[in-house]
Amino acid sequence: MRKKRKPTTDADEILHRRYYEGRPDRIAAFEIAKAEDEIARRIYELRTHAGLSQRQLAKRVGTTASVICRLEDADYEGHSLSMLRRIAAALNRRVEIRFPPIRHKATSR
Repeated sequence: MRKKRKPTTDADEILHRRYYEGRPDRIAAFEIAKAEDEIARRIYELRTHAGLSQRQLAKRVGTTASVICRLEDADYEGHSLSMLRRIAAALNRRVEIRFPPIRHKATSR
């Protein structure tokens, strides 16, 4: 017998139930998209905090402004560790990589 779920008005929970619950392929794709978005945002934040334009950062990194623009796009899927290290070095930073556990909303309740 299947246990009846408690009704919810939480939009995140509704979306999770409708589109992700029981679909590990969709959950994996979502986690990848979140990671790409986080990288793009972080590059943008570091660049703007340093007061640099995309062209100025590109010059420091040894690439073009269009490459920096792509790297700051959340839909971009080609982030390489070597490029991230170059950007970090240009901004007097270092790259740290973490592997935290994936926590799904439905399983954390």
